[in-house]
Amino acid sequence: MTLAAASVIVFVVLAILPGKPAEVILGTQATPSAVRALTDKLGLDKPIWRQYVDWVGGIVSGHLGTSYISGQPIASELGSALEVTGPLVGLGLLVGLVVAVPLGVFSAVRSRRASGVAASVLNQIGIAVPSFVLGILLIVVVGVELHLLPTGGFTGWSDPTGALRSLVLPAVALGVVEGAIVGRYVRTAVLDVLSSDYLRTARAKGLTPGRALVRHGLRNVAVPVLTVLGLELAGLVVGAVIIENVFTLPGMGTLLLQSVENRDLIVVEDIVLLVAAVVLVVNFAVDILYHSLDPRIARER
Repeated sequence: MTLAAASVIVFVVLAILPGKPAEVILGTQATPSAVRALTDKLGLDKPIWRQYVDWVGGIVSGHLGTSYISGQPIASELGSALEVTGPLVGLGLLVGLVVAVPLGVFSAVRSRRASGVAASVLNQIGIAVPSFVLGILLIVVVGVELHLLPTGGFTGWSDPTGALRSLVLPAVALGVVEGAIVGRYVRTAVLDVLSSDYLRTARAKGLTPGRALVRHGLRNVAVPVLTVLGLELAGLVVGAVIIENVFTLPGMGTLLLQSVENRDLIVVEDIVLLVAAVVLVVNFAVDILYHSLDPRIARER
């Protein structure tokens, strides 16, 4: 139901935008008759409800349609783009976890010491820096000055090493900012657990705060953090739109912006609906993980 509602909103919003795809394709010198002929060929002269039914029917049947601009099947274009965006988001999530968990736990366990305060300040700096700014800094320092990693482009998976090297800097730029955001929630969750009765009892038995947390508290920390992580995964997908353009990666973000610019609306509709479906699947997966981490949630329901 949620996905159906999202499809309606996406289609209607894009359909009422000013400008005609046929005019963009044919250029400013096109005659009105040529524009009408191309509009008829693309099926854009039909009532909006009929266009929506045709679009949804094609998706249900596995046919995502054909690009207005390239004339290629959209499924193949999306497949090529996902070969870049999928690994980029995965690596960005990995980087985010590597940043969030140690930084959040350390700043909570040592919250009353200078090192814990310094970690919190570092976390706040990470939140304040936009991912595209960090990406540009990485290009200048790591790519241009140190010549350690590629600053743009994508070699393709025929060269796995080169492909991974091309994704390292974008993944770091994408993951560090999201990791800093999640790290704040990790810190809050850990502080709540550290002040709980069962953790105080564990510490009274001789365990250090860190060991008591590892043995008895991490499961309870994971439940609220999972909620934020599910939301931030959607943020990673959206952030990839900007990062892919900074690093000139031929991913889904680049395809989306090009399609918007060219008024290739059917491609835009398919991409946005795909992102919405991914977000729903992630939230469903998070809900399942809740039950495995804390069975009390299932009993309460």
